[in-house]
Amino acid sequence: MDATSAPHRIPAEMPQYGEANHIFELMQSMLEQLLIHQPQDPIPFMIEHLHRDNDHVPKIIILGPPASGKTTIAMWLCKHLNTNLLTRGTLLGKEFSSVAEEARKQYQRFKKVPDSLLIQLVQERLMEEDCVRRGWILDGIPQTREQVLMMQTLGLAPRHVIVLNAPDSVLIERNLGKRIDPVTREIYHTTFDWPREAEVQNRLLEPEGISEVETARKLLEYHRSIIRILPSYPRILKAISADQPCVDVFYQALTYVQTSHRSNAPFTPRVLLCGPMGSGKSLQAALLAQKYGLVNICCGQLLREAVEDQSKLSELIQSFFDKEMTVPDDIILKVLKGRLDRPDCVHKGWVLHGFPRDLDQAHMLASMGYSPNRVFFLNVPLDSILERLTLRRVDPVTGERYHLMYKPPPTPEIQARLLQNPEDAEDRVKLQTDLFYRNSSELEQFYRQALTLNGDQDPYTVFEYIESGIINPLPRKVF
Repeated sequence: MDATSAPHRIPAEMPQYGEANHIFELMQSMLEQLLIHQPQDPIPFMIEHLHRDNDHVPKIIILGPPASGKTTIAMWLCKHLNTNLLTRGTLLGKEFSSVAEEARKQYQRFKKVPDSLLIQLVQERLMEEDCVRRGWILDGIPQTREQVLMMQTLGLAPRHVIVLNAPDSVLIERNLGKRIDPVTREIYHTTFDWPREAEVQNRLLEPEGISEVETARKLLEYHRSIIRILPSYPRILKAISADQPCVDVFYQALTYVQTSHRSNAPFTPRVLLCGPMGSGKSLQAALLAQKYGLVNICCGQLLREAVEDQSKLSELIQSFFDKEMTVPDDIILKVLKGRLDRPDCVHKGWVLHGFPRDLDQAHMLASMGYSPNRVFFLNVPLDSILERLTLRRVDPVTGERYHLMYKPPPTPEIQARLLQNPEDAEDRVKLQTDLFYRNSSELEQFYRQALTLNGDQDPYTVFEYIESGIINPLPRKVF
């Protein structure tokens, strides 16, 4: 059901339904769970899996050296995402668990918990109802390659792995000033994050093992282990510099964990480009059509082609052109429907620009079943638009197009005969730009998943942003 297969007359509603309801990802997830758990009776197992409705809950691992701030970031993410935080301490302190009791005994005797016991604790905790329903964040686990392999064998697979990095000198300095609140388990720092409340200040304790020598030893052990862990998560790994304000680290981590990974699901792009005249919609549409084989649909061009094709609506459309009046929405939609229903648009996808221009047109387009799955707003300030459009000229003899600033005519003779399109007159451009920005806020609210881009930069830079927004899944607003 894509462009690489033989042509099929597939109703447009089928791929739209599949994409809107994530059918492919749902089937892929169910297949993964079947292969991991291998139930004797797959049907009841799949029904139970569907009832859980937990395919998109957070499943996050946060790794990093001592003093990198991974526990702080994990706690903030846990509060923001309303999920469960799993640390080595909480796992060992679990009550009514024979595995946890055995792990505590091992730790008291050898100051170390065997890998098998630790991963058993993780598995036991992840199978509990709150972790199944609301997801989990593992802080600092796994610590070794062996633990990674044990988790993978048991089917304990994260969706996002974050690794915090910082120079060792910075980490040692941070660790020396670390203090911990024994009541809330919040971590503070004597220099960077000292609490305001005197009560909290008085009860802070210095954790064990934060001396310079001890920290250097732990860092060496971490560096030896992490290089063997990272290759296990090649497609879901995000490295973030911890040598920056903690709030910046948190927002980078939050942005990453709210972004879905690209799947193997068939995807037919239906792209809508919105922007004022002169924002570069036509150029970006042409670039997308050229690279990805999308059907380039310019609403104005479509109406002109309808007139030339001598269709049933051609005389009606021509009458509005002759009077320099706006073509009514119902006529535009009839012409647009005829184009979007063609097999090439259904199979290859399309990039539409020039329509809709306001909220009513957007509702009409959606009511007919033509919903874009990617929407981009190209914002360009008025000064730049005026510079782009009001200086455009055309040579009536050769048809060559010029721009008085970026592409001036080569000779005075050519310059003398250049003409300006009435549509590029300054008052006309200001009117159209003002009209667009009056309606743009309502359109942005209607297309809630729309991406807003700065169109006042190099066109190929803008194209890279648009391309990234098409080939990557849209970020999830909330879990």
